[in-house]
Amino acid sequence: MAATLKGNAIVAQSGGPTAVINCSLAGVIQESQKHDAIERLLGSKNGIFGVLNDELFDLNQEDAATVEGLKRTPASALGTTRYKLQDDDYERILDCFKRYNVRYFFFNGGNDSMETCHVVGQLAARENYELRCIGVPKTVDNDLAVTDHCPGYGSVARAITIMTMDAGKDNEASYSTDTVKVVETMGRNTGWIAASTGLAHETEEDAPHLVYLPERPFAAQKFLDDVQGCLDSIGRATIVVSEGLVDENGEYITAQSAADSEFYQDAFGHAQLSGVGDAICKLVEGKLNAKARFNKPGTSQRNCIMAQSKTDAEEAYMVGAAAVEAAVGGETDKMVTLVRESNDPYKCVTGLCPTEQVAAAEKKMPDEYINEAGNGVTEAFIDYVRPLVGDLPKYVRLKRVSA
Repeated sequence: MAATLKGNAIVAQSGGPTAVINCSLAGVIQESQKHDAIERLLGSKNGIFGVLNDELFDLNQEDAATVEGLKRTPASALGTTRYKLQDDDYERILDCFKRYNVRYFFFNGGNDSMETCHVVGQLAARENYELRCIGVPKTVDNDLAVTDHCPGYGSVARAITIMTMDAGKDNEASYSTDTVKVVETMGRNTGWIAASTGLAHETEEDAPHLVYLPERPFAAQKFLDDVQGCLDSIGRATIVVSEGLVDENGEYITAQSAADSEFYQDAFGHAQLSGVGDAICKLVEGKLNAKARFNKPGTSQRNCIMAQSKTDAEEAYMVGAAAVEAAVGGETDKMVTLVRESNDPYKCVTGLCPTEQVAAAEKKMPDEYINEAGNGVTEAFIDYVRPLVGDLPKYVRLKRVSA
C-alpha cells in the first residue's frame, strides 16, 4: 500500500476535441472528490498552456449539475492546444506544480500528451519532488499503442458511419446525375476512422462500396478498376477515403508542396492534409467520365454529440476515474488502458501501462483487418469495432416491382 500523498491535482485536456473527452473530465472530477488526499483539483486552461501561463481554474467551485452535464457536452470544456513543448518548458511546468503544491497530474490526450507526462514525471523524480503523473487516453484516430482502443474513437466511428450511410442513400437516389460519391474522413496515418464505415456495408448495394486506408498504398489504376467494377454491377459507387492516403512511394497524395511546407505544418511538424476527396473526384471524372461529388464532414465528425456512442461515453468516464484511483493508490508514469475481455457479450476493463510505451508508438490497422483487395475491411475488424459503435439506424430499400 502506497503512502498517502496529500496535495493538489491538475487536469488538462490536449489535442483534438471529441464527443466524449468531457466524460473523462467528469470522471477525474467526481473521483477526485472521493479522496481526501486530493485537496483541490485545478483545471488547466487550453491544455498545457494553462500550466505555463499560470491560468488555472478551481474545479472544486463547479456545480455538481455542471460536472454531471459534462458527460453530454462535446469538445474540450477546459480548452485545448497542440503546442510542442520546448526543453525549458518542463522546468516551468514543475515550478508551477511546486507553487500550487500539485502532487497529482492528469493529462488527457494522445501520444504527445503521454510523452509530456513521462518527461515531467522523470524531471520531478530527479529533483526529489514527489509527483504522480497519470495519462488519460484520448484520440479519435485510435492509434495509441497498448490500449485495445481509445476513448473518442467509438463516437467518431459512429458519426462517420451514419454520415456514410446517408451519403450512400443520397447517391442511390441521384446516381443518374451524381454517379460517384466520395466521403473524406479524418485519419492522418491510420485508417481506423475510415474503416469503421464498413459496418454499414451489409449487402452489395449498401454504402460504402469501396474503402481506402493509409495502410495500403493508393494506386490510381487499381482504384479506377475498382470503381468501374461498381459502376458495371450497380451503376454507382459511394467511396470512403482517409485524408492520409499515400502513394506507392509513401508520400501523401494531397500534402502541400515542400516549398509551402512551413505554412502547412502544425506545431509538431505534421503536414496539413486536405483535398483528398476533391482529388479522387477529379481522377474519376477525368478517367471514367462519370460525375463525382465529395462530402467532407471535417471536424464535425469527431465531436458530434448526436452520434455519441454509449459505450464510448461510459469508457471515457471510466478511464478518467481510473486515473485518479491509480494515482491515489501510488501509481505514476502510467497511462490508463482499455482491456477487452470478451466480444460476446462485450466486456472491457481498465489497465495500466508505462507512458513511455505509448509516447513514441503509433498503432496502425493490422493486416487481418483489411481485405485482400485493399479496398475494404474484414469480418474480424467488424467484430472489433461493432461493440464500440453500438446499434446503427436501419434503412430500408423498396423492392420496386415493375408495374
